[in-house]
Amino acid sequence: MTTKPAPIPAGSEGATPYLYIRGAAKALDFYKRAFGAKEEMRMDGPNGTIGHAEIAIGKAHVMMADENAAMNALSPDTLGGTSASFYVYVEDVDAFFKQAVGAGATVLKPVADQFYGDRSCFLKDPFGHQWGFASHVEEVSREEMERRAAAMATQA
Repeated sequence: MTTKPAPIPAGSEGATPYLYIRGAAKALDFYKRAFGAKEEMRMDGPNGTIGHAEIAIGKAHVMMADENAAMNALSPDTLGGTSASFYVYVEDVDAFFKQAVGAGATVLKPVADQFYGDRSCFLKDPFGHQWGFASHVEEVSREEMERRAAAMATQA
């Protein structure tokens, strides 16, 4: 007797990013060193490429593969930039930042407290993808968030 699978796999609630990368095998190694990612699966493609892989960074689930021009699956390197970034909550953003930068991530914005209650940083991986990592450190009401945002706008 076969059990019917859940239509939404556990751990895949919400959006699951799918990254196209030039050099996905190197990216997998980088994500393990820099972000503490756990490799969940890997399917090899032709000529040493990755056809499909999945990692977890904490509870965040990310899929990836080597870029494939025939499928219009192009990496930020090929496109000359990216139009998306990823935001992941972690237990200790300061320690996470230090580990990621030590492994080769480029700092876009260093760790800082944000008006909306997160302590966050923004990084770029060596493959062109942009990441935000944060620890939530303060509950902020919508009214207070709007007040802080307005105060910041007058200082800019």
